[in-house]
Amino acid sequence: PRIAAVESAYLGTIVALGCAAVSFCSWRVATAPIAPQWTLLLGLTVLTGSFTIPMPSLSARVSVSETFVFATVLLFGPSAGTVTVVLETLVMMVWSRRNARSLLRTAFNISAPAVAVWLSAGVFYWLAPTRAEFGGPGALSSLFLPLAVFTSLYFLLNTWLIALAVAVHRRQSAWNIWWPQFTWVSVNYFGGASLAILIVTYGNHIDVGTLLAIIPLVLISHLTFKTAMGRLEDATRHVARLNQVHLSTIETLALAIDAKDQVTHGHIRRVQTYAVGLAQHVGVESYELLRAIEAAALLHDMGKLAVPEHILNKPGKLTSSELEKMKLHAAAGADILSAVEFPFPVVPIVRHHHECWNGSGYPDGLRGTAIPIGARILSIVDCFDALTSDRPYRGRLSDGEAMQILLERRAVMYDPLIVDTFVHAYRELDSRSQALRAGYVPLVEIALTTNHKEPDGHSKEWHLASRPWVPISKSGLI
Repeated sequence: PRIAAVESAYLGTIVALGCAAVSFCSWRVATAPIAPQWTLLLGLTVLTGSFTIPMPSLSARVSVSETFVFATVLLFGPSAGTVTVVLETLVMMVWSRRNARSLLRTAFNISAPAVAVWLSAGVFYWLAPTRAEFGGPGALSSLFLPLAVFTSLYFLLNTWLIALAVAVHRRQSAWNIWWPQFTWVSVNYFGGASLAILIVTYGNHIDVGTLLAIIPLVLISHLTFKTAMGRLEDATRHVARLNQVHLSTIETLALAIDAKDQVTHGHIRRVQTYAVGLAQHVGVESYELLRAIEAAALLHDMGKLAVPEHILNKPGKLTSSELEKMKLHAAAGADILSAVEFPFPVVPIVRHHHECWNGSGYPDGLRGTAIPIGARILSIVDCFDALTSDRPYRGRLSDGEAMQILLERRAVMYDPLIVDTFVHAYRELDSRSQALRAGYVPLVEIALTTNHKEPDGHSKEWHLASRPWVPISKSGLI
């Protein structure tokens, strides 16, 4: 709910700014007639904006219409440029054929590029000489710096507004979305600005001759971009396949370790489903941390490779020396996994999932909030599953009995807030766990699924990554 509120507040703010900008610019265009050449530029912008190129891994699309957007701003001012971008965005939304967006997201798609071009064009005219001095080759030197600022600001505003929207929705870092996905789009912006400045300084107007000179360059830019994106998409697919192979290998190893420990078979799967669900209820919203908890729950017993099998499967209570050897598995597991370059903080969770709230745990004797929150979550669900599983030296406890033990250890071994949350949310977590183990819902990224009503009224689980509102254009469609 908190993420949804932040998302709505952010989208609503941009929509409010966009409505103000579009209303003002539309009034200016209507009350101050613009030369017929603007209609020609508008048509070229819409036409080139209709031929989009998909962005790999982000369900986004880009076009090469920036040349005509920049030319419109330089020749006819910020208001004409803003109206041009809005009309182009509307055409792209229709062209994309994605009708599942909410009204708020549709309004954001129109507002974000409008805000970006209006603000950046205003800065350009604040820095640039008067429009009458634009013509002629000598104008290049005086326009170079203002145009560079305009292009940079337009690119940064347009792409960051999109990246922030995606980051809030996916619960990821905006930088981790913007840097790999949008930085290369700057070439499109600066290339378009270069062509636009040639139109303005050497022609100062749009005619057939200018179009014959410019359109082939735009077409070459489009084909070059399309080829480059095709190669990038192939590389992205290859990396995705490799990542899937790596994850499958790790999961297979974890299941093999689970099979080795005969008395706790199936333990890691059950702990994984509880841990990710509990993390959500506790308030963990970071995509990176949720993935770390998911992986750590799967791999937390990796250190049992270093524990003799006769200790793991001993049909009775462990002696003090055997218990000390068993305790080595937390640090040993962290040491083994430290050789793997996880993109998420998996190793600290594995190392510290047997630390205690009062500092009496192992291997480092951490206490309180010094224990990573992922480890605090994992320790509780790990204990609960152990208590409710059959062991050679005792039968399984009932859920109520296990809950009572967790409450007795509250603020001694376990984080009291997380214990209270687990007790409160257990029924829901247990239902989800049973559904996952029965195969009704995919396990991967279970923390990032949301209920969606199908047209027939039935509910279905959808991953956020597959929802239809993710950005689909460089102009700000999400």
